[in-house]
Amino acid sequence: MLVRGAVRAGLIGMALAFAASVPSGGPASAQQATVAVPPQILTLDQERLFSETLYGKRLVSEVERVSEELAQRNRDVSAELAAEEKDLTEQRKQMTLQQFRPLADAFDEKVVRLRKEQDDKIVALQRQRDQERHAFSVRILPILRDIVAEVGGLAILDERAVILASDQIDITDRAIAQIDERLGDGAQFGPAEAEDTGPADAPAPDGSGIGAGAAGNAGTQPGSGNTPLAVPDPGVARP
Repeated sequence: MLVRGAVRAGLIGMALAFAASVPSGGPASAQQATVAVPPQILTLDQERLFSETLYGKRLVSEVERVSEELAQRNRDVSAELAAEEKDLTEQRKQMTLQQFRPLADAFDEKVVRLRKEQDDKIVALQRQRDQERHAFSVRILPILRDIVAEVGGLAILDERAVILASDQIDITDRAIAQIDERLGDGAQFGPAEAEDTGPADAPAPDGSGIGAGAAGNAGTQPGSGNTPLAVPDPGVARP
């Protein structure tokens, strides 16, 4: 009987303790239930951050413009060389091999030179695009740090690295608005130089900095939309 009474007394005590811990619906309990705990982990859509900011839009537009200029230049050079090759072919019918060879050699050299010039321009555009993206990543870092401090967060994760998350921890729209307000379209910075941008420690799982994928997806990959330089291979006009 003493053991049974002790067990019953213990159960009653546990029940009372549990009841005391459950909110009673009073003012104090309601206040405790509505206390908002700031999210410590935040998420960011880096592609949207680049493609939807005024800064990113300007960079994409400039790369597209230069890329189209290169494409048009490729088409012009291709047409020019095709016409010149056709003319050489006609001249060959009225020349000896000794007369024709210097003309063929000069044409071959021109083909190689023009092809290299166009390739160098595409490489330069790619390099400038990468430097601009890197500069963008560096320049928005203070803004992202301020947002983290404002909301009491501890870290920002790339949205692509998160399987499932609440929209409440996504700061992309907030970051876009603040970047537009504080940096505008970024034209005031002028062309980015590799030595001026410094290291970017913004999260970039693809290794190319914030917004790297955005510009590529927007069709601004230098050379991707360009008409290839359709020039004859060196020696094509030779007998």
